[in-house]
Amino acid sequence: MTSSLTSAVEPLGVLDGARFRAGLDDGRSVWLDGEEIKNVAGHPAFAPPVAELSRLLDLQHDPAHRDLLTVEDPETGLRIGRGYHPPRTAEELRAARDSAEVWMRESWGQHGRSPAFMSSIAVGLLDFRHRLETNRPGFGANAQAYHRFAASRDLLLTHALGDPQIDRSASPVDHPDHALRVLREDSAGIVVRGAKQLTTLAPFAHEVLVYLSASFARRGAEEFVLWFALPLNAPGLRILCREPFGTEPHGHAHPFARRYDEQDAMLFFDDVTVPWDRVFLLGDGALAREGLGRINAWSQYIGQVRYRERLRTLLGVGSLLAESIGVDGFRNIQEDLGELAGYAQVLDHFLDAGEATAYRTDSGLLAPGPTPAAAVWAAQVAGRAVGIVRGIGQSGILMQPTENDLRSAELRPLLDRYMRGRGIDAAHKSRLFRLAWDLTADSFGQRQDLYEYVHRGDLARNRINLYRNHDLSAVRERIAALIDAPL
Repeated sequence: MTSSLTSAVEPLGVLDGARFRAGLDDGRSVWLDGEEIKNVAGHPAFAPPVAELSRLLDLQHDPAHRDLLTVEDPETGLRIGRGYHPPRTAEELRAARDSAEVWMRESWGQHGRSPAFMSSIAVGLLDFRHRLETNRPGFGANAQAYHRFAASRDLLLTHALGDPQIDRSASPVDHPDHALRVLREDSAGIVVRGAKQLTTLAPFAHEVLVYLSASFARRGAEEFVLWFALPLNAPGLRILCREPFGTEPHGHAHPFARRYDEQDAMLFFDDVTVPWDRVFLLGDGALAREGLGRINAWSQYIGQVRYRERLRTLLGVGSLLAESIGVDGFRNIQEDLGELAGYAQVLDHFLDAGEATAYRTDSGLLAPGPTPAAAVWAAQVAGRAVGIVRGIGQSGILMQPTENDLRSAELRPLLDRYMRGRGIDAAHKSRLFRLAWDLTADSFGQRQDLYEYVHRGDLARNRINLYRNHDLSAVRERIAALIDAPL
């Protein structure tokens, strides 16, 4: 059988912006507001994020960043993205973090699906290959081949995890359209039908990984458990995008939204064939539950790097807001900013803890120690972190002049008189407050806030798992001994 992972085009190693843009013209079916978009890279809603991703990819070829962001693959001799490199030593694990810090700093912590994040999931898939082989012979080899395929081409990946919100009280066994499922197996592969949400980066990625389906096994629906990879131009696959951010008219600047709106999408699989060499797991809920933590061992670590940078950005903007309106000396404002600074420092400790408790996996890689409490903590404080910045800027975040207002000869004297700040003119103050609006209050800011709450999984389930997995035996025995006799 011919492998779908081979191509007449040889692997090219580290991606750059030009190759990335050209690769989007691959016949993918992208839909926005009822229209199929034929030129993704050139469409006004998508061009600014594509340009920003291109800039970031070009950094891999910049001598100042090349050795930090890329590494030579000993198997192929190609330079590959550092995120795709399987770490085997403490130095290599720390290098993955250092590389991710460049990606996250350059994108101000706004890119949840940065190349550094998704490539680490491909490493996790590679690491779990021996267990996947127990599902069906060849699935483990598929995982290894897929990692090599993606790494050697420096593919931008996304993942499709959620199921349609139709009626989650019903079993997909009784309502098959409620979940993605396998219609049939044949010599070419599996044929799948259904939908997945919420696929961040889908219009801009090369490939999608589908793998979060273990919960179906608990509902007697093992046949809906499936893991696979697919190019986003696969026949029968449609990508429905939500409303884009940062493209509003009337001159209101949205500096983060325009550049870092990764897009979120529904994927519709209309009898799509997934070749056998792209299938990794079928019908085994227990293995899928085991694998979910394993393949995300590195991504949770890289995700903490990203969220720390977002917190630093919020802290920086919040402190500048306070200074610009003369409240930085107020005790309550300093207390709030100190709380936000503490959040950023907590991420440092979680990252250090992951490195300090790193362990050797059964495939010989070095994985950061699990810190599941970090996911719960981050979801709990995300809204508060945004609220601190809103609380400092208050009504000023709502009302600021645009660049056209500032250029108006009639308005400018009024703006300079009534809309300046302490030691800051109207132009700089308005840009600072509009940045705060973009971070915390406009459609992009609200999306980012919701993303922080939902993307780590169900908060209640994560808390329950923390409780169930916490070893209470020693303290319970001590308490039992204490109350065994009259107090």
